[in-house]
Amino acid sequence: MSEGKEIVTVQVNLDITVEALKAVVANAKAVAGTDAGGVYRVDTADKLGEIISRFLEGHDFEGFAKDLENYN
Repeated sequence: MSEGKEIVTVQVNLDITVEALKAVVANAKAVAGTDAGGVYRVDTADKLGEIISRFLEGHDFEGFAKDLENYN
């Protein structure tokens, strides 16, 4: 993530589409695969947080957050 910047974890409620959530769950399961018992060993909530964090970093959320015009 942001090299040289202090990072904090923030627990929030946010609105996303059902389709976006389905995509994250399906893709996380596909990447993780199943164990010998056929069980998926992936925390999809953690994966969702990771995906959203990567998106925000890649799309300059810091700049967006600093722009007063985005608060109207």
